[in-house]
Amino acid sequence: MHKTSATLLIIDDDDVVRASLAAYLEDSGFHVLQAANGLQGLEVFHNQSPDLVICDLRMPQVDGLELIRRINALQVETPVIVVSGAGVMSDAVEALRLGAADYLIKPLADLAVLEHSIRRALDRANLRLENQRYREELETANRELQASLHLLQEDQNAGRQVQMNMLPVTPWKTDGLNFAHQIIPSLYLSGDFVDYFRVDESRVAFYLADVSGHGASSAFITVLLKFMTTRLLYESRRAGSLPEFKPSEVLGHINRGLINCKLGKHVTMLGGVIDLENNSLTYSIGGHLPLPILFSNGEAHYLEGRGLPVGLFAEAEYKDLVLDLPESFSLTLLSDGILDLLSGDTLKDKEAILPQMVSSAGGTLDGLRKAFGLAKLRDMPDDIALLVLSRNLA
Repeated sequence: MHKTSATLLIIDDDDVVRASLAAYLEDSGFHVLQAANGLQGLEVFHNQSPDLVICDLRMPQVDGLELIRRINALQVETPVIVVSGAGVMSDAVEALRLGAADYLIKPLADLAVLEHSIRRALDRANLRLENQRYREELETANRELQASLHLLQEDQNAGRQVQMNMLPVTPWKTDGLNFAHQIIPSLYLSGDFVDYFRVDESRVAFYLADVSGHGASSAFITVLLKFMTTRLLYESRRAGSLPEFKPSEVLGHINRGLINCKLGKHVTMLGGVIDLENNSLTYSIGGHLPLPILFSNGEAHYLEGRGLPVGLFAEAEYKDLVLDLPESFSLTLLSDGILDLLSGDTLKDKEAILPQMVSSAGGTLDGLRKAFGLAKLRDMPDDIALLVLSRNLA
């Protein structure tokens, strides 16, 4: 780990000792500088910046202990080895307390002992420098990470604001129909989304979507869903006459759009259109579970339907189902994250519980909030979305 060509500074007022040490260490591959006293040694130290200092303890003008103090004052990591003939225990303790790397006593019977001490001190010094460099790199990385996290937080705040602005007003009433929803994201942004809107004077549309995955990438798809449905409605109106605006055709339109975007995301969703004149519901299923739950006359049951996920298969076709609506009813749409709140060993067991809970909740969103304990939820593994539309509930 040490530098083979390290530069050493020997400070000793004994010319013979100094020369013999220098000769041995140069033969060992070191570059050696020399100084005959402490002041001269400090001057060489300032000018040459050696990797290690070897000094005597008893020297005129500036002794070894003072030399160590002055080097320490420079706040450098240069190790100092004291080689002294004094042999006084208090001197050795003070030298080591001041930070000397080692304390050796003259005469050195074997200079290999000195060489070993030098190499060990250089190894420790290089290790400290490496650790310092790693700390500085880590601090730099942490600062960059903090800046990135701050930027990410700003982006997520903006994304959340966009999502909140896209969601419809809750609760919302129109022509006797009541709509209410709640979305609980597992992360800061949600991959679940709901929407409801007027198609024309006699029809109201709605859908619930659950995007695959979590976080920002899934939340982006919810923006895309809103754009595609809004654009489809706008272009239909601009043409002068609205088509039937079948849910199956809307799901097919979104399916083609997601596949063409090649974002690697798909959606399970269900959508419906309520015809107020005919008092009917036309709906279509895009691979979504659980199915919608209809509550009427104190009883709740799943609607029928099946279909492929949206945005996964280019050849997918979607089917419309038509239902005559009771005078008084509620229709509950849930994302599959709600199943994580239910007991049961299998999906079938959990799905069997849901209609009972809708009945006990009276078919209302407030009742479901209490039944599922939504106010107390923390750290959910999946997003949860609830959409309840109702009419004439007591």
